[in-house]
Amino acid sequence: MRRVGTEEWSAIALLVVAIAVAAPVLFGAVDTDVPRLLWIALFVLHLAALLTAVAVERAGPLCNRAFAVAVLASWAVVLALPNAGLLPVLLVFTAAVSVYLVPLRVGLAIVALNTVVIAVSLPAAAFRSPEAVVVIGFYLLIQLASMLSSTTLVREQRMRRELAEAHVELQAASVLLSESARTAERLRISRELHDQIGHQLTVLTLELETARHLDGEASRTHVERANRVARELLGDVRTTVGRLRTEPPDLERALRRMARDLPGLDVSVDVSPAVRVDEEESAAFVRATQEIVTNTIRHAGARELWISVTADTRGTVLEARDDGRGAPNLVLGNGLRGLRERFQALGGDLAVDGRTGFRVTARVPAA
Repeated sequence: MRRVGTEEWSAIALLVVAIAVAAPVLFGAVDTDVPRLLWIALFVLHLAALLTAVAVERAGPLCNRAFAVAVLASWAVVLALPNAGLLPVLLVFTAAVSVYLVPLRVGLAIVALNTVVIAVSLPAAAFRSPEAVVVIGFYLLIQLASMLSSTTLVREQRMRRELAEAHVELQAASVLLSESARTAERLRISRELHDQIGHQLTVLTLELETARHLDGEASRTHVERANRVARELLGDVRTTVGRLRTEPPDLERALRRMARDLPGLDVSVDVSPAVRVDEEESAAFVRATQEIVTNTIRHAGARELWISVTADTRGTVLEARDDGRGAPNLVLGNGLRGLRERFQALGGDLAVDGRTGFRVTARVPAA
């Protein structure tokens, strides 16, 4: 279940304030220039359209249409009252939210038009007084302040997101580089053991084998004992070489290292003790985790991401899901297509589902 964060609490607070400033009209304490039911319908339309614009995909056709309806409905709501009172606060909310939905120049145009609507909504007698200038200037300044603060917040969120993406990419590269260095070191040690000690022990075995055929019963007993020890030592060296070559990578440590300390996203990693992968499979799972975390930060709007790696007789499976908004009409980008090709080259596959959150399943077959 998705946790309620600061953005959700802010939206709830704005909704409460919007209903509060409209309460006198909703409960019949203030008369309107249009039928009350029509005014209530316009008010509900404004809130519904604004919430829709915030909830759907940003900068999409539905988002733009919903926001346009919210702006027009807010103007109608304010102009339909002979004395708007605090109702122009709705226009301030619209200006603040515009930063998240439309370009800044469009938001500034909305601020200018909102100010015109506020001026027109003032009573004729009040419009000719100095108080009107104060009211109009106040709402103009508070709209600009809201827009600028929201712009600063959006830029900070974008910078944090870009920093998190760079962090994931850097950690993934570091994990793969470390694993590559360990692999190269294991191969170097195994070659040295085989080329130096193994060669020397082989020569020793041949020499002792020759000495075993010499005269002298006592000498022969000791030579046979040394021959046995030398053969056992050679077997131990070969076992060590094999272990150095086949030591599996620590996948859980690699994934946890890559997904930790991400601002705004809590990543849970669970790798089953039964998981055994080789270096190529480990690199594929690391790259898959990198792409999944990056996409979650960039597109999902999620706060939690769960990643699990399990193994059975059929193979090893990585499953990832988040609590974000998902993408019912998901189109795979270059990153996910490249991942699918990587897993298919290993004999496995990768599946993506965006209907409920964002889910990725990557599988490699058992050896």
